[in-house]
Amino acid sequence: MWEGHMIFGWWMWLFWILILVGLVFLIKWIVQQSKTTETKGGESALEILKKRYASGEITKEEFEEKRKDLLS
Repeated sequence: MWEGHMIFGWWMWLFWILILVGLVFLIKWIVQQSKTTETKGGESALEILKKRYASGEITKEEFEEKRKDLLS
């Protein structure tokens, strides 16, 4: 009689642990999606290009060429 109760008890623990782990992953995914959306909508391609030029990642010639591509 006790063995059946113990097995059922373990299955219930496992069930609730899996539910909690699933909720943690769901919350992490939602937070990550919101950060990705903010990054995509926060800066335009031209602003990113200007920052890259200002930081020295690209030369003036590369900046002008890429800016023309973006504006055309």
